[in-house]
Amino acid sequence: MRPLVLLWGCLVLPGYGALEGPKEISGFEGDTVSLQCTYGEELKKYRKYWCRESGFLISRCSGTVYAGEYGQEGRVSVHDNPRQLRFEVTLRNLTLKDVGKYWCGVKRVGFDKTFSVSLLVFPGISRQATRLDSTSTEDTSFVPIRSSSKTRVSIPMTRMLAPVLVLLALLLATGLATLGSYMLQWRKKAQLATETQRKEKVHLSHLNQRTLELAPQGGFDIASPAFLIW
Repeated sequence: MRPLVLLWGCLVLPGYGALEGPKEISGFEGDTVSLQCTYGEELKKYRKYWCRESGFLISRCSGTVYAGEYGQEGRVSVHDNPRQLRFEVTLRNLTLKDVGKYWCGVKRVGFDKTFSVSLLVFPGISRQATRLDSTSTEDTSFVPIRSSSKTRVSIPMTRMLAPVLVLLALLLATGLATLGSYMLQWRKKAQLATETQRKEKVHLSHLNQRTLELAPQGGFDIASPAFLIW
């Protein structure tokens, strides 16, 4: 009778045999991300695994990686820690093709215990490894674990702004050159106009002086009767 009660508790009672983890993890191309799935004491002796969800109408696992002595296949590794009742999954060198839904799973007789995790991968050049604490089922954010280089998440934004800044600099330089050329031409025209006015004034001054010098030398008045008869 007791085994039947325990079996009923495993299937019906909430929280019994619970498997928990983050609902979503994310990273940039080339990143390494880690997540932890925690389980209850009753799942301690069962085998743990990580797989990708596939199938259209009926969901199933593909590319399953089990925790074990090595617990690694390609870019995915799974390590179980029964003392702390959790197992850790590490995904290396993320690519855009890795985007999708995955399962943290515990292999059991009958139905496996699983938890769905969504993986998002953003295009970029960040190489910072990240670690995701999944002790709760709520969405959590990245916490850096180790990296051989500084965070470069801001580089894509800088690259996006660089062409705009270059264009603004070119426009500013063109505007300054145009303004300088206009001011130079205006200055030359002003100097030419001033020089022309000065020459005209000098010429008129010479004409007036010459006229005054010639008038007394004739010995007669151009308006006298003798001049008119002559």
